Amino acid sequence: MPANPADRDGMYSQPPTMGIDPDKTYVATFKTEKGDIVVELFADRAPNTVNNFVFLARQGFYDGTTFHRVLKGFMAQGGDPSGTGTGGPGYQFADEFHPDLKHDGPGILSMANAGPDTNRSQFFITYDATPWLDGKHTIFGRVIAGMDVLESLRPRDPNMAPTFEGDLIQTIEIEER
Repeated sequence: MPANPADRDGMYSQPPTMGIDPDKTYVATFKTEKGDIVVELFADRAPNTVNNFVFLARQGFYDGTTFHRVLKGFMAQGGDPSGTGTGGPGYQFADEFHPDLKHDGPGILSMANAGPDTNRSQFFITYDATPWLDGKHTIFGRVIAGMDVLESLRPRDPNMAPTFEGDLIQTIEIEER
């Protein structure tokens, strides 16, 4: 894996093959400079999305990337190796919507996208309920610890020419239970 996150932009040509067991529980721990954000992943309800996220995390794709877009009261977005909001792994994959999963409160982990079936590596975590995103962004997890860390992220909008880097994601560790 290239040490510089920007060098990872577009490095894959297709989504990963299925490497998780949808019957198992997966937990992702986002290691940041401000502490840990722990997320339960919904492998049983969004298996392809969780598989993609787990694959990229285990490959170190997210290591050294930032929360490049943080809009207080809405969401914190990361997963872009370029840090601009336009980067990704080099492929796209289809949406997975489950009727039981809604953007019904803080701590919902969803895929960022540019329209239907354009998921890549970017994700966001909500600060509040965002029901207008239901049916538009695949939900694949929920924060189970570390909302205080999420709340401490510095607001940043890459479209407003920020003068500082986003808060660092040192690594994302995956635990299979």
